[in-house]
Amino acid sequence: MDKKNNKSSNSLLSEQKIVLTGTETEEQARAAEQVHIQVPEVPKFVSFHEQRVHMKQKLAAGFRLMAYYGHDEGLAGHITFRDPEYPDLYWVNPLAKYFGHIKASDLILMDNQGKIVRGRTIINKAAFMIHGAIHEARPDITCAVHTHTRFGRTFSAFGRKLLPISQDAAIFFEDHSVYDNFGGVVFAREEGQRLSKALGPTNKALILQNHGLLTTGKTVDEAIYWFLLMERCCESQILAEAACPNGWKDLKIINTKVARGVKCNTGDPRSGYMKYQPLFQMITKLQPDCLE
Repeated sequence: MDKKNNKSSNSLLSEQKIVLTGTETEEQARAAEQVHIQVPEVPKFVSFHEQRVHMKQKLAAGFRLMAYYGHDEGLAGHITFRDPEYPDLYWVNPLAKYFGHIKASDLILMDNQGKIVRGRTIINKAAFMIHGAIHEARPDITCAVHTHTRFGRTFSAFGRKLLPISQDAAIFFEDHSVYDNFGGVVFAREEGQRLSKALGPTNKALILQNHGLLTTGKTVDEAIYWFLLMERCCESQILAEAACPNGWKDLKIINTKVARGVKCNTGDPRSGYMKYQPLFQMITKLQPDCLE
């Protein structure tokens, strides 16, 4: 922990002096007061190798989470992240491998032409066409997530954005867009470029009409968490609209000022990273082999 975070953690300590009777002695109580409070932070790395291993493990865990929550659909779905040492190369899942079986060692490294650099398993061509265009247009994006989910693809049929009907949905307020020109399976570079243009220069998410969801992030953790959250927000709005006689027109919407505040406070990259950690802890406890 650096000096800045050390100072910040010390400010969290109470000045109240107590002894937990039967649990600790006076000496142990005073020693406990000197322990630094841990402040979760996005990790820093001493080498590209260390960072790459970390990112591959986070991505493999993300695939396990997708399977755990039922967000896998045949051959559809791909997550990519930009290699930390070679930013024009991207790690992606192999084609036709069940999300629930993917390990860090299974990931394939591809170049910006969709050619394999490391690994001997073919990849989904649509993964390159969609993600390649997004990574090329948005150097700020480290990771991009797209798969075909039940509520994401259902909501996409509306051809409109999520409404800020809850604190969670407000995280995407004025930070996602809609691609309303579905042209079939994305096998053409031009289609990927149109998707990238629809995402825009700053948005973190895209609703692909008649297709599904796509989210991005500065870390693998952030991008995966936004995807899982957006899927649930789609489910929430579908249920809310179904319960109202006039559909979305009857919904109570968070006002613009408050929605912007929520997004600013809880929809930033660091928040996305932190929110992924409990999920990562859970899935690696249940399925530790994903880290191999």
